[in-house]
Amino acid sequence: MQVFQKKNIKWVIVLICVSIFVYLMQAVWGSRVLPIDTSVYNFITKHFISDTLTPIMKVITQFGGTILMIVWAIASLVLITNKRIAVSVVSNLVLIALLNNILKLIVRRARPTGFRLITETGYSFPSGHSMVSMAFYGYLIYLIHKNVRNTKLRWTLMTGFGLLIFIIGMSRIYLGVHYTSDVFAGFLFSIGYLIVYIKLTDPIVFQKK
Repeated sequence: MQVFQKKNIKWVIVLICVSIFVYLMQAVWGSRVLPIDTSVYNFITKHFISDTLTPIMKVITQFGGTILMIVWAIASLVLITNKRIAVSVVSNLVLIALLNNILKLIVRRARPTGFRLITETGYSFPSGHSMVSMAFYGYLIYLIHKNVRNTKLRWTLMTGFGLLIFIIGMSRIYLGVHYTSDVFAGFLFSIGYLIVYIKLTDPIVFQKK
């Protein structure tokens, strides 16, 4: 029984992520605003928004943006000596960006109409920054866990990237350009996606020469 659970737990996680994502997708259909969207944004505006934190959030949100992701992709191809890993990092980024755009066009949820601290265009669901950062940095976390032998360095990098993913998502709500459900849905989709992506690409990326 324990062997079965260990072997199949990842597919249970995929099923949970997909199920909640689909639920959220139908819940926001027609640009509906959920109670959690309003309550979380009100909490953030009441307790966190300040002249000191806003510039920091504007910088952090760029780590999930298109320009920096392109830079990361180019850097991966140049700096990662194992070209199979380099290509898998870039293909992961391209694929998740494509999937995000497709989902946005399907759902067509309008962005929040309240106070925005930055200007954004396009549809809102799911959050592109959240979805792409979870897939991209999440994949880096997986590669670090698999390849970095130094325990202290491994956990430092993994924790750092994990916090970055979370803060990028929160920055989208803080800046008023996404609902909480956009961010949560983006995270969930990419967690499920990553499990499938890793399962399909690992035999190619890490095949013995």
